[in-house]
Amino acid sequence: MSMALAPFAIPLADAETLTDAGRGQLLTAALIGIAVVVLLISWAKFHPFLALILGAAAMGLSAGVSPNDVVTSFTAGFGKTTGSVGLLVALGAMIGTLLIDSGGSDSIVSRIIERVSDNKLPWAMALIAAILGIPLFFEVGVVLLVPVVIMVARKLDISVMKVGIPALAGLSVLHGFVPPHPGPLLAIDTVGADLGTTLLLGLLVAIPTLVVSGPLLARFVDQWVPVHAHAIPGGGIEAADSGSAVTKDEPLRRPGFGTAMLCITLPVILMLARAIAELTIDEGNGVRSFLEFLGNPPVALLITVLVGMALLGYGTGMTKSKVEKTVGAALPGIAGILLIVAAGGGFKQMLVDAGVGNVVGDMAKGSGLSPLILGWLVAVGIRLATGSATVATITAAGIVSPLAAGWISLAWRSWCWRSAPARSSSATSTMLGSGWSRSTSD
Repeated sequence: MSMALAPFAIPLADAETLTDAGRGQLLTAALIGIAVVVLLISWAKFHPFLALILGAAAMGLSAGVSPNDVVTSFTAGFGKTTGSVGLLVALGAMIGTLLIDSGGSDSIVSRIIERVSDNKLPWAMALIAAILGIPLFFEVGVVLLVPVVIMVARKLDISVMKVGIPALAGLSVLHGFVPPHPGPLLAIDTVGADLGTTLLLGLLVAIPTLVVSGPLLARFVDQWVPVHAHAIPGGGIEAADSGSAVTKDEPLRRPGFGTAMLCITLPVILMLARAIAELTIDEGNGVRSFLEFLGNPPVALLITVLVGMALLGYGTGMTKSKVEKTVGAALPGIAGILLIVAAGGGFKQMLVDAGVGNVVGDMAKGSGLSPLILGWLVAVGIRLATGSATVATITAAGIVSPLAAGWISLAWRSWCWRSAPARSSSATSTMLGSGWSRSTSD
């Protein structure tokens, strides 16, 4: 892309050649862009979609990018993110809607709660939330589980915190770590990671995180805030006693626990199978190629939608018209999320094209600050200022990804310097993914 950038918008590897004035202007541009987003959302009450567009424009113009190139850069990032993330989010939302409208979510909740003792209920609620958190958006999961939490707390006369904190922890952890949620998908797209591997590692990290922030934390929170269900005002308690967490038309027959679990875990199984095949089977093998196709994220989610339509839709007695309406009903609710995520992609692209992200990454890399800590600090700050987890995730991803790339480049450079032979009669220059080169003997 030909960009009319300021003379200091140069690649990260050459960032040390920038003048102090050049660095200052790019850093100022980054601060202006973020400040515009935060102020428009928190003070002017703009929709995050518009705030991200205007924030990207302010950052690009402050960095010296021409107005036409600001538009070109933003729309390129917007389109790329929509194609890579939007499809997966839409398919994931359809699976979640089928699960709710068919009563499959109720089957999962009932089965787990009925088979655990009272002292294991916090662990059971964490497990339920983690399972439902794979296909359901956080907001939908809260609507689904809050009445269940209140119902359980009332019937067993225990504190709401003992079962509520694990439920919220399960939803939050899966929402933040595991695809097909928007935050993880955007982060994967930003740094060019493999979705299957990220899914596997995300689940591994999610388990201990859920244990600590769920059942274990609930014990301490319950001591500080011992709230019981009978003290909660409002009409939600009566809704909980009805046995249905959301208002919906009951299907002719509710799907079984195994059927509901299959429809939730099928995309995870397919994507993990692909990741395992890539690690254990040689390239060119027919089995590996087949598993790679099935485990391709859009294919895995599309297959799951079709299976869900058959088992959770037609299998529960829904008519063709009802199944079509159920699947279609998933899209209006996520339209705003898709636009925000896509606008975040445009914001990130503006960071890259203007050279802002490279300078921020180079400076932070030199400071020794971990990308994880920097990303967390940026995300927390924006989350507190704007109140939007999605905006915080996508903005932090755009800022931190060049830093992460810088750390990877630095690691490659160090490894290549140590591993290259001191002397070689004949050598070839091998270009690595980070842009650094090393000499290898023939």
